[in-house]
Amino acid sequence: MRGVLGSTGLTVWILSRAVLLACVFGVVDFPGPDVTADVSVIYRGWYETLRSGSFPVGDVTWQYPPGAGPVLLAPAVLPFLDYAAAFFVLVFLCDGVVQALLGYAGRRPGGSVRGVWVWVVGVPLLGPTAYARYDLMVTAVAVAALVLGAGRPRVLGALAGLGALLKVWPLLLLTGVERGRATRLALGAAAAVAAGVALPLLALPGGWAFLTAQRDRGTEIESLGGLVFHGARYLGWDGRVLLHYGSVEFLGPGVPLVSALALGLAGAALGWLLLWRRRARAWPVEDAAFAAVLLFTTTSRVISPQYMLWLVGLAAMCLCAGASRMGRAAGLVLVATGVTVLEFPVFFAEVTASTPWGVGLLFLRNGLLVAATLYAAGALRRAGAESRAPRTAVGRA
Repeated sequence: MRGVLGSTGLTVWILSRAVLLACVFGVVDFPGPDVTADVSVIYRGWYETLRSGSFPVGDVTWQYPPGAGPVLLAPAVLPFLDYAAAFFVLVFLCDGVVQALLGYAGRRPGGSVRGVWVWVVGVPLLGPTAYARYDLMVTAVAVAALVLGAGRPRVLGALAGLGALLKVWPLLLLTGVERGRATRLALGAAAAVAAGVALPLLALPGGWAFLTAQRDRGTEIESLGGLVFHGARYLGWDGRVLLHYGSVEFLGPGVPLVSALALGLAGAALGWLLLWRRRARAWPVEDAAFAAVLLFTTTSRVISPQYMLWLVGLAAMCLCAGASRMGRAAGLVLVATGVTVLEFPVFFAEVTASTPWGVGLLFLRNGLLVAATLYAAGALRRAGAESRAPRTAVGRA
């Protein structure tokens, strides 16, 4: 790692991660609500259920594909630590793995260390939330897919399929795989790995519960659609803000419509990506993955703070590729990540109460995401129109 970052970069990485560990272990008090409760209470409760051979049955907060089960059981490999401590250590190790993978990608011909620095800086910008959710582990699988799958569609597909079993979004990594044989190989590998891992897990009690557990949820207060109701509260809207399905959501008049519009925007994003694939003549794999995840994150009716880790990891991969057009979008994502730690957890009470300060922070963060999304989509369109060889050549078997 030192060979890529230099002594300054290595020092920044060590100090920033030490601060994150100090926060999640309670050595340093971070402003706002305790973000580690999800691990020590919710994850730990799921862990006990999963150990019994069942997924959480009847628990509407369980919203994850079956592959999340083994991840939440993983702290058992460190039996000398309690559950939360073991979880934080494992996330820290995954952070180091991502840094090493990015360093390897940056050293390849045509690569750049800019992406390595994006990860060094981006993770601590999110504050202790980065280590208090399992999204960093999922991001590690996604980065591994892009690094190890360069020129190997089967490897890319297999790791994307594995990542999709943890959280669905890694399937979007296949957006930039070249049409034809490469796409067939990648999709086949993704399906084979997903089926091979998922089928035994789906046979357990509650294995299919994640498909229906969240069908009646509202609109999360941090989402783009949530801004509608933050403003509506000043006009007398009589809905409610509740902890609902594991997140703080708006419930009341107009929420189903706004949620439906968010799904419509996601559908439009999918249609645009399919149209891009049909017209593309070049295949910037990392850029396509980054743009696709940005599109679906920004249009989602839920934008949880930890989702920023996905974007930081993919932005880092783009810049490690060297010839990426996503530099400006990556910069916007980094700024949005820094604003995110202010809206959660530091001033989350202000956001929940829809104060001018809280709404302003949320408007700024979501505005940055919209700007990054539009810029990334435009850059991807221009890159796909170029007549050149694919940068990461996902065309070999």
